[in-house]
Amino acid sequence: MTRATLPFDLRIPSGWEVEPFGRVVTRIQETGRPDARPLSVYLDQGVVPRDSRDDNFNRLGADLAKYLVVREGDIVFNKLRTWQGGLGVSKFDGIVSPAYFVCRPSAAAEPRFLHYLLRSRVYLEELTRISKWMPPSQFDIAWHDLRSLPILLPPPKTQRAIATFLEHETTRIDTLIAAKQRMIELLKERLNASIEARLNAVSTEVGTIPLKFLAHDVTVGIVVTPSEWYAEIGVPALRGLNIDEGTIDLHDLIYISDEGHRLHRKSELRAGDLVTVRTGQAGTTAVVPPDLEGANCIDLLITRPGARISPQFLELVFNSDWVTKHVEENSVGAIQSHFNVDALKNLPVPSVPVETQRSIAVELLSERTATGRLMASLTRQIDLLTERRQALITAAVAGEIEIPVVAA
Repeated sequence: MTRATLPFDLRIPSGWEVEPFGRVVTRIQETGRPDARPLSVYLDQGVVPRDSRDDNFNRLGADLAKYLVVREGDIVFNKLRTWQGGLGVSKFDGIVSPAYFVCRPSAAAEPRFLHYLLRSRVYLEELTRISKWMPPSQFDIAWHDLRSLPILLPPPKTQRAIATFLEHETTRIDTLIAAKQRMIELLKERLNASIEARLNAVSTEVGTIPLKFLAHDVTVGIVVTPSEWYAEIGVPALRGLNIDEGTIDLHDLIYISDEGHRLHRKSELRAGDLVTVRTGQAGTTAVVPPDLEGANCIDLLITRPGARISPQFLELVFNSDWVTKHVEENSVGAIQSHFNVDALKNLPVPSVPVETQRSIAVELLSERTATGRLMASLTRQIDLLTERRQALITAAVAGEIEIPVVAA
């Protein structure tokens, strides 16, 4: 084939070929093995047994006899996640959902090479382009489009060498990333332990008092058909996804009409109010800053502190492990935690003078800021390593770097 057969700008190295994906694999649609081990496809791990992870909340189908048989070495695609790298070579025999694609490589294609090739930057971009957008955040790829995808194919010996090289290098990078992620977790644990110990100390000394005796008001934002009031321009309306511990993220901020805002004045926000996530990450709280004075909110709990409570101190209390346990004990909902107004009103708060609260808040917020800087630095390092990993994969599968084993 000619260079024109590749839909993206890659040089075809001498001795390499380009073939449609459907010529180097066979689509497998074998069924009838309900006794086989169910498998799933994860973005981070590829194909793994379902029972090896505890974060797959999709239920198995009622008739496993209709599930597709997978053999070791097959490539499995999650059709809705292929564009994100939701594919991989299976190291296991088993079965997968009939909504997946199962492909068995021919002798001309090394499965591990295809795994890395299809996860390279240029191929993920192309897989996204040929997939059909499925609102709100997925893309569905059709078999006729996948089988037509041009595959850059070096000689089998080179494929194996590239795959072996990438296995070694990506494992080394993944180990570094995992170590930095563990450091972030340890920093979080240390900070949470420090805050919890401080709150335990003051609450043991002076006791606690329910929040309802310290707050002017505890209410909830718009909960009944808020989408009726959505507008392109209008009053900002915070949602749960905008709230993190101690911060408000204005990405994906929505707006409601002036009429909707007038009809929901009870949830109009003031600077110094606390907004608390009600569903999902229940209990996560931030203080409303002055630049969001007059905004509204959707499905968030709102606490308006009284004169005897510091908003910053209360935010630290709400986000502490000490209170997290209370939230878990007083939340409802089988699928997601759901925190309600009454539970928040009865939340225990250390009964210390407001001057002491402010002093504690300054101390703990300073510690949180310092820890946050360290975590941000580690996160940047992880991002750079992730970019390095992707660049290495793309360069290797495109023949842009010399692979030592091939050269030898």
